[in-house]
Amino acid sequence: MRKFWDNSGEIAREGARATQSVVPDCLRIGDVEISPATVLAPMAGVTDTVFRRFIRNLGGCGLIMTEFTSADGVLRAKDQKAKRYLHFYEDEHPISAQLFGSNPQVMADAARMVEDRGFDLVDLNLGCPAKKVVKCNGGSGLLRDLPAIGKIFEAVRAAVTVPFTVKFRAGWSDEEIVCVELAKMAEACGLCAVALHARTREQGYSGQARWEWIAAVKNAVKIPVIGNGDIRTPQDACAMIEQTGCDAVMIGRTAPSNPWIFRQIEQYCASIKTAELRSAGRPGAAVPTRLWFYDEPTELDRYQMIRTYFQMLIEEELPDAVGKMKQFASWFTHGVPGGAGLRKEIYESKAAPEVLSRVEEFFEARLCGAGALAREG
Repeated sequence: MRKFWDNSGEIAREGARATQSVVPDCLRIGDVEISPATVLAPMAGVTDTVFRRFIRNLGGCGLIMTEFTSADGVLRAKDQKAKRYLHFYEDEHPISAQLFGSNPQVMADAARMVEDRGFDLVDLNLGCPAKKVVKCNGGSGLLRDLPAIGKIFEAVRAAVTVPFTVKFRAGWSDEEIVCVELAKMAEACGLCAVALHARTREQGYSGQARWEWIAAVKNAVKIPVIGNGDIRTPQDACAMIEQTGCDAVMIGRTAPSNPWIFRQIEQYCASIKTAELRSAGRPGAAVPTRLWFYDEPTELDRYQMIRTYFQMLIEEELPDAVGKMKQFASWFTHGVPGGAGLRKEIYESKAAPEVLSRVEEFFEARLCGAGALAREG
């Protein structure tokens, strides 16, 4: 399947005209309503409470998920990392906690604790390709043992009343594709939805996601199917819905580099619906695609976004706030003229207030200069 961003120039524009599918306004997973049908993927080192609330405040994201968390760690009373991963605020609802592990009883006990904490959903991670997780038979390491997965499904489903979902990869390798079989097993065990990252464990994050696997899973089960992989633009999100029939889209690595992606998808889909309404009642009339749009962030938007996120990190008093700032600086300043110099200053900073000060000085100088040029013009 060709995705929007595979094309270029006129081919891309024609590709945009070819589809009028939009991301659904809402999705029900068990008794939880997700509106719109967009999901922030769980990402280690990224989707902590600060980033989740940051994305939620920007708008357009229906469901947010925690970083994947060790079920063993949840049960250990002194595991501070697990406690931090599962910390959330009331304005984060609806929110899903993602767990990983291989022992059915441990998974069940951890899921019960997650439910008691007030999470709206619990999710099982069968997708992480990291070697340290796989060697413990967690994440995508379990994809070679479907009977073991079945036991986890049954144990967790019996332990909690909140919706139980699973995120998985297509299989271990191209020779071991199990996504359809796994999805059918999830449905039979009473899971409420499945999310497929359409790559294999061997692929890691390389190559292209095979959306046809998402379509195959959607054709095989009646529970909601969430598609994940290679959504970089609103056009990609609509193309995935068009080509696979999935019920919702999940976005991972695009979100840190473009936190507006969820809002842009919402704007783009709304503009398509408006254009279609204008064409209604005129048989044979083409849908005016010139009316399909979404906002691109300005430099002021980017400045406000970076400053807001960094201030949230400082207020949360995270032990690794400076490290987070340096980690996100490379994403947030991508495409900003002179961004390399700003990143250098950020990397050399020793404290969080110093990092924020560098950001403010950089952007205020640029924005003041741009204002002076505009006045002269």
